[in-house]
Amino acid sequence: MSNFLENQNWRYATKQFDASKKISSDALNTLKEAVRLSASSYGLQPYKVIIVENPELREQLKGAAYGQTQITDASHLFIFANDLNLDAGSVDKYINAISETRGVPADALGGFSDMMKGVISNLPVEAKHIWTAKQTYLALGNLLNAAAELKIDATPMEGFNAAKFNEILGFDKLGLNASVIATVGYRHEEDSTQHFKKVRKSHEELFITL
Repeated sequence: MSNFLENQNWRYATKQFDASKKISSDALNTLKEAVRLSASSYGLQPYKVIIVENPELREQLKGAAYGQTQITDASHLFIFANDLNLDAGSVDKYINAISETRGVPADALGGFSDMMKGVISNLPVEAKHIWTAKQTYLALGNLLNAAAELKIDATPMEGFNAAKFNEILGFDKLGLNASVIATVGYRHEEDSTQHFKKVRKSHEELFITL
């Protein structure tokens, strides 16, 4: 745990990436697996994670992210897109995956299936979209923590035009929405923010024990 806390103190929201440094395929696979193993409500994972490497595409996305250079200079761009069409069919697919993975008859999971379908069907459309978007932040957290363990820099970003991202990436046709993004790579030695002291609330100010 001491190493974990040390790495959390090491990490920061990198402002300037070294465009010449790329993440190895092994490290990228580790980050992907960390995201895949993220917690989510019911385990449904109602989102897709798009990893953009293409320079031309990232240049377009940079324009939709107010010109922030992290978009193009980082080794990789992760886009967490929440599912806008979560429905009973999504639950059925998940139930089948549980059945196959755990060797449990699908019929034995009927109660769990009905409960999830009931929750999803009773959510207004906007509330459902908010709920699926919240799940992407859990996956984002796993990405940030895993990157810190590997001494890879990662910057979570909400400063982008989601509608333009959706248009550029064709998300509208896929029933997806760009919820949150993260740029991943290695800090530039000239990024002065890496030397800033971390500012957080004190234990007394942050925590309430009842």
